[in-house]
Amino acid sequence: MNAVEETESLLGAYGLTDALDRLLSADAPLAELQERCGGDVPGMLAIPELLALVRQARAMGLRIARSFSAFDGDAEISGFARIHPIPAEDGGGCEVLVENWQKSLLSPPGAREFAARLDAIDRATAEVSGRLDARQRVQVLSARARDAAALEAAALAAPGALWSDLVELTGIAHQQPLHWRLLDGANCRFGGSERHWRVRLIPLGPDAQGPQGFELLLIAEEPVAVLAPEGKAEGPLDTPTTRLVGTALTPVLRQSVARIIANAETMRARLAGPLREEYSEYAGTIASAGQHLAAMLDDLADLEIVETAGFATAREPVDLADVASRAAGILGVRAQNRDTVLVVEGAQGATVAMAEFRRVLQILINLIGNAIAYAPPASTVTITPLAQAEGRVAITVADQGPGITAEQAERIFDKGERLGRGSDGGRDAGSGLGLYISRRLARAMEGDLTVGPAPGGGALFRLELPAA
Repeated sequence: MNAVEETESLLGAYGLTDALDRLLSADAPLAELQERCGGDVPGMLAIPELLALVRQARAMGLRIARSFSAFDGDAEISGFARIHPIPAEDGGGCEVLVENWQKSLLSPPGAREFAARLDAIDRATAEVSGRLDARQRVQVLSARARDAAALEAAALAAPGALWSDLVELTGIAHQQPLHWRLLDGANCRFGGSERHWRVRLIPLGPDAQGPQGFELLLIAEEPVAVLAPEGKAEGPLDTPTTRLVGTALTPVLRQSVARIIANAETMRARLAGPLREEYSEYAGTIASAGQHLAAMLDDLADLEIVETAGFATAREPVDLADVASRAAGILGVRAQNRDTVLVVEGAQGATVAMAEFRRVLQILINLIGNAIAYAPPASTVTITPLAQAEGRVAITVADQGPGITAEQAERIFDKGERLGRGSDGGRDAGSGLGLYISRRLARAMEGDLTVGPAPGGGALFRLELPAA
């Protein structure tokens, strides 16, 4: 919350509502707050906390006395509200009396707070994100946009490359890497996309002058192409076979969902001004629902891809210990939040599969994410690459949960299946598509994905692939 500069006090303010919760009349302070919140007098009560109190008092038929606060755009309004319901025979509605009316003028957001808001919005709307080391070399890069798939593939094919070598910086001809401050906010292009992209470099670590690394975000300046009226895709993503979800709906919906998540997170963190605890919790619920919807959009787009006739994956050497370490690193924060330890066993170079790196990474992120979500908190998830006979290799993900029955094991890879273990509500309790898609991907790479009991209890998922 911003620092308070000045506080104005009034003895109180009075208003009258009708049976439909419309504010019929109000003293000047209450009328002004009503208008600043987007309402009129007379008009529907637009002050959220007062509206909730009025509805509660009217529904219960009881007087309510409670402190309240609101934000009018420039200041925090607080006071003690007394709500007196009016009997139905007298017209219904409520008398509203706010005592000890306080108006606290707030200072404008500081530079640091304003920058944090911009970072939160950019994180939510970025369609390409990654982590760089202190020398701006790529550690992990992930693309959500289909026209950025070639960029993700290029990053995977050149581990440790400068991020600026993977794109074409617009209007910058100096030798790279430049100081990160000169590149933050720059524009770029890259192969496979006709859109223009804005670069964000967010320093990591306590010292911005000597960052330990960077968060790389690429934000598209234009929306992705959508279906034309005749049902044919226009623009850079025009393909012979148009997929309804992947090509037409997902990119459009993703931007809207991202804005919902960003705005909800801004409200939850009270970056836009004071907010009561219960409303902050509501905003957190909205953000979680938005993230769940975004994940479902990803699953639906992947489902269309893996079920397309002739779908095939690339074939390249994939070090299973390396991809396991990357997946564990991506999910490290989620594991910490549940006090879960991720253990990656095996030496790099000992087990190499012939598969597609990003698809193996996708499968492992799904398996490890499930293990974190549905195994008990403060447990261990073990990821183990294994050499198999007859030119095969495998990697297993074992948790310490209650395990999966034989009957559940037969159904857990079915499309839309959300089998539960105990009261967890389902190992794959998202869209019910994650494990189905993962097995389809494994078999497309001439491998398989199975499940069985883990030593000492829990579930063990095994991804088997051809050896390189």
